[in-house]
Amino acid sequence: MRIPEIEFASAEEIEKCQNEKLIETVLYLNSNSKFYQEMFRRENINPSDIKTVSDLKKIPFTAKDDLHNRNEDFICVSKNQISDYVTTSGTIGDPVTFALTDRDLDRLAYNEYISFICADGSSEDIYQLMCTLDRRFMAGLAYFLGIRKLGAGIIRVGNGLPELQWDTIKRIKPTALVGVPSFILKMIEYAEHNGIDCNETSVVKAICIGENIRKSDFSYNTLGKNITDKWNIKLYSTYASTEKGTSFTECGAGTGGHLHPELIIAEVIDENGNDVGEGETGELVFTTLGVEGMPLLRYRSGDLCQYFSSPCECGRNTLRLGPIIGRRHHMIKYRGTTLYPPALYDVLDSINEVIIYYVEVFTNEIGTDEILIHVNAKGDQHKIESLIKDKIRAKVRVAPKIVFEESEIIRKIVFPELSRKSQKFLDRRL
Repeated sequence: MRIPEIEFASAEEIEKCQNEKLIETVLYLNSNSKFYQEMFRRENINPSDIKTVSDLKKIPFTAKDDLHNRNEDFICVSKNQISDYVTTSGTIGDPVTFALTDRDLDRLAYNEYISFICADGSSEDIYQLMCTLDRRFMAGLAYFLGIRKLGAGIIRVGNGLPELQWDTIKRIKPTALVGVPSFILKMIEYAEHNGIDCNETSVVKAICIGENIRKSDFSYNTLGKNITDKWNIKLYSTYASTEKGTSFTECGAGTGGHLHPELIIAEVIDENGNDVGEGETGELVFTTLGVEGMPLLRYRSGDLCQYFSSPCECGRNTLRLGPIIGRRHHMIKYRGTTLYPPALYDVLDSINEVIIYYVEVFTNEIGTDEILIHVNAKGDQHKIESLIKDKIRAKVRVAPKIVFEESEIIRKIVFPELSRKSQKFLDRRL
């Protein structure tokens, strides 16, 4: 195993590395990307003038709409060089297709290899992969390639089916899980109902994907606490997206996901496009490095987070990202209070009586945001409604409307047939 020296380098050395790779990226885009060629001409940008990370400020942001509207204009290679096609999950809008070359797949494997090392992984581990490798899904493929490069064992169980997950744990004895935290919680529930002692198994850690397990102060949120209260395993948070082709994964310190400086440049900006300070909330903007098929410059992710640049106790000096607070497009202004859906999720996850839920936001008759929480729960509905409202009011000062529905009705919304992710937020605003 090899941890890249750049992750332990000084801030000056990291900046020098990123400057060199940025120059290569910009010149490459000027030669191969129709979208960025046009942008440079339109904005009178001489690519040779972009020499440092600070020079990125001279370049306009790339938006998600750009990818939707001009998807093919971002592709920098001929079709015969494309080895794999993946799509985004479509959290906002329709999915976008990404084209990966052989070099991109190698980069993807390398990214996850060093990310798994960051999360205390080794060739001695056996990873139970609880996400799909099909349906044009990048993450499952990335984890598979990274674990393979690590030299560890892989069990491709896929998502769902708690019975099969536990049977696999019993038969093959993996040391680590890779999966969605809420599903790990479902595995615990299955174990409790079927006489399985979680803490008498081979599993000692889990790489948590797709959902937050921590609050902004890095303590476990309700979901993380519910898992670790019943299963004595180490949780590692990881944050990634198809657009990035790069992950931010926690080390054992659990104080934010580490940036890999040779693979990505990160900025965190306010609503006016200006840099925010360390520990302040802003939108993540990133520039990919070393991507061949579809590199991106200053891409606005829509994800809101905080960054931290102080040295980590693990010895890395790389920038760290805190938990994703919400998505910029998902911000809700409700009765004078600004909030994001994860704040509601944390409350609902803390109530044992709540079985399944989703949050719906729509525009009411006076043109303001209205929140409706759809819930299936066990027990007295009036008591549960009061409990939900009291807990939400204590957290965000307002109490939205609650409607109780059959589990199957909610399940069809939360788990759409063709989706790869659960859908807890339904935005119906005009």
